[in-house]
Amino acid sequence: MLYRGLGNAGERISALGLGGHHIGRPETDEEAIRLIRAAIDAGITFMDNCWDYHDGLSERRMGAALQDGYRERVFLMTKIDGRTYDAAAEQIEESLTRLRTDTIDLLQVHETIRLEDADRVFAERGSMQAITEARDDGRIRYIGFTGHKDPIIHLRMLEVAAQHGFRFDAVQMPLNVMDAHFRSFEHEVVPRLVAEGIGVLGMKSMADGEILKSGAVSAEECLRYALSLPTSCVITGIDSMEVLEQDLRVVDSFEPLTPDERAELLARTAEAASSGRYERFKTTNGFDGTALSPEWLGAPDSGPGSADDLEDD
Repeated sequence: MLYRGLGNAGERISALGLGGHHIGRPETDEEAIRLIRAAIDAGITFMDNCWDYHDGLSERRMGAALQDGYRERVFLMTKIDGRTYDAAAEQIEESLTRLRTDTIDLLQVHETIRLEDADRVFAERGSMQAITEARDDGRIRYIGFTGHKDPIIHLRMLEVAAQHGFRFDAVQMPLNVMDAHFRSFEHEVVPRLVAEGIGVLGMKSMADGEILKSGAVSAEECLRYALSLPTSCVITGIDSMEVLEQDLRVVDSFEPLTPDERAELLARTAEAASSGRYERFKTTNGFDGTALSPEWLGAPDSGPGSADDLEDD
């Protein structure tokens, strides 16, 4: 297994991360637990999860898998959706309970997919107040955010954080061979994170198989491309032993892409990637859990500009 630093945090994590959403897909809890423990036994230490994955099933399965000494062997990350203090505080406690742990190593604001998300997170009685309180009392160690929509939104989150004197420890985003051509997080966000010593967490290296449907690139090439970027960790969906073994083979034989290999791969995928049709998480709302379930975010803010102030024309 490859291990890399999480930005300037002083943590060493596996370059390959176990995606939490896919842990909800096996038919039984026992199968999911065996898969999680097999990944850890193979050297994968970075565990991804989220409060809303499969209505909490993913967290409950991971919590069960991390018993019997496995918790001490991993760097545990989960995400919350709440944008208000109350919603965030409640979700943090629910995640801790499901994961059967006293401390979450990295808590991330999930689905930063709207320009106004940054304002709500850092507002008075916004979710960041609950998150920093949890950090200060030891329930979480590091703080990050995620999103899959547009690099502009990520950059605004970083800018609003800086205005509040806050620095994130990690940021998660789609990083794949198609992203390099279309609304690119690789080009717009990654350089800033590297310059500021913030951990780069890649996801959607294959877009849940959508990129493979293009016929332009293989699964192995997708994973190798993402691992060749300045990522701390590439989080990938693993829902079977076969997929786990495939990913481990890529890591075991990993060599960073040469400039010529990267150029050939980008040229081969340019046409397929040009309109974003294989990255529909950027161009549609079908992947936006918080858009489909806005109640997860908490009650909308009151005050000027709220729904209470709307008047008829």
